[in-house]
Amino acid sequence: MTDRTDRTDLTARGRATAPTPPAPADPAGGAPRPLGEVRRHWPRSFAHRLTAPLPGVRAMARLAREGAARPGRGALDAVPLLPFEPGPLPAVDAGTVAITWAGHASWVIRIGGLTVLTDPVWSRRILGTPARITPVGVRWEDLPPVDAVVISHNHYDHLDAPTLRKLPRRTPMFVPAGLARWCRRRGFTRVTELDWWEAAELPAVDAIGTRTRTVRFDFVPAHHWSKRTLTDTCRSLWGGWVLSDGTTGRRVYFAGDTGYGHWFKEIGRRHPGIDLALLPIGAYEPRWWLSDVHADPEEAVRACQDVGARNMAPMHWATFLLSAEPVLEPLERVRAAWERTGRPREQLWDLPVGSSRLLTVRP
Repeated sequence: MTDRTDRTDLTARGRATAPTPPAPADPAGGAPRPLGEVRRHWPRSFAHRLTAPLPGVRAMARLAREGAARPGRGALDAVPLLPFEPGPLPAVDAGTVAITWAGHASWVIRIGGLTVLTDPVWSRRILGTPARITPVGVRWEDLPPVDAVVISHNHYDHLDAPTLRKLPRRTPMFVPAGLARWCRRRGFTRVTELDWWEAAELPAVDAIGTRTRTVRFDFVPAHHWSKRTLTDTCRSLWGGWVLSDGTTGRRVYFAGDTGYGHWFKEIGRRHPGIDLALLPIGAYEPRWWLSDVHADPEEAVRACQDVGARNMAPMHWATFLLSAEPVLEPLERVRAAWERTGRPREQLWDLPVGSSRLLTVRP
């Protein structure tokens, strides 16, 4: 199941405003939660967190009538031009932050001595979507040992069971509220589920088992939704993650899947000094259907400015055909939008699939 394919209308007409959980005394999210908590109680539905109503039968009928769910035939001619430049993962030490784009929303983030995967999808095909149009940028066998996985929400292009089965079941998993049960049913024993503005910390250890530093995982809001089956709409939460190296203070913000909205400024206020924002720029046409849950390239650049990130790396494009825009258009538009801001070109990390980049030292 991919985004917006069979939603039901769960909210009243008009724009809904999700209630904001109270701000903790510490703007970075307060004291961390214990790892692997089991006895947490969540509401039956998180529909009250939606920031826009879900479309109903009329909207789906219009989408079917217009036939605008995928690019036209001519728009696919540019698929061979999509940037794909796989390379070896860069060598890093514990004080270095490195990112590698595996495709879509899947990143290999190396921070604070840990290797973290975001929304790992190594499958060639996901349910309800044509096969990926670029290969995975990093071969699974080339990955270093994975220290943690973060999941933004449960849509099939972000939560891929075949990929997760490749991981040791003791791999720490950080997931939205309501999703731990799904992970534990598949054998994962170290699952931490968080509400918006909650955090947990994972220590990094050296070769002899000595704790060397700690990475903090803060779960933050997104303008999106969740659904995996016909009966679980909004039964688990959705959001993004701020990963912070407790020693160097470096911060990477992984936005997950999101539309544009008020949450970005609040994330920037509570998490100042973000070094890099990984933001989605694709799957946005037609706008009447997707604007509430998928940012377009111009909105992604605005989101980067709202959160106060020093650098931006686009994602959520060039991998799966989820919507109607031409396949190269997201890259062209995000480059143009960035140029209009007047910000240095080198702060836009428009990486090819499979490429890596290291964070430089803050000035």
